Amino acid sequence: MIRLLTPAEVEQHILNDTVRPHLSAEFRTTVGRQVWGLFEDQYAVAHTPITEPLAVICVAYTNAMPTNEIELDWFSSASGSGAVTTDTAVFYTVWSYHKGAGQIIVNTVAEHIRATRPEVVRWVTLSPLTTMAERFHTKNGARLNSIHDTCQIFEYTHLMRELARA
Repeated sequence: MIRLLTPAEVEQHILNDTVRPHLSAEFRTTVGRQVWGLFEDQYAVAHTPITEPLAVICVAYTNAMPTNEIELDWFSSASGSGAVTTDTAVFYTVWSYHKGAGQIIVNTVAEHIRATRPEVVRWVTLSPLTTMAERFHTKNGARLNSIHDTCQIFEYTHLMRELARA
């Protein structure tokens, strides 16, 4: 189960963000941006469900593909103001507390966006320049779009289009 995190929850969990710990809770939850948590099924009967998130992901909605954090801020702020049409979901940080939960939250939130925000037609990441990020996204079926000074961008759009056709 996924749900939006409250600003207080975001504040609590951003300390564990190894990619962008310097981004404040206010930045992550301002208009045009969301923070999602993946939680264990609350109706689990095998054991007491875990109440803390299994993984967290930050998403910005933009009208263009950012190539750094400054553009992420500009593009998502413009989209959040309603001044421009939002057509791109940017996953700019994800972290997991349990093995495999990162992949689940990326896929689940992407599917939720596809189902609830028809204006979004592109799904990309703003990933660090690390082998771990590259392996994570390519293992999940993303395609490398571009490499920049401070990040690399992976695209999931082709996967979301396949899901829409299914």
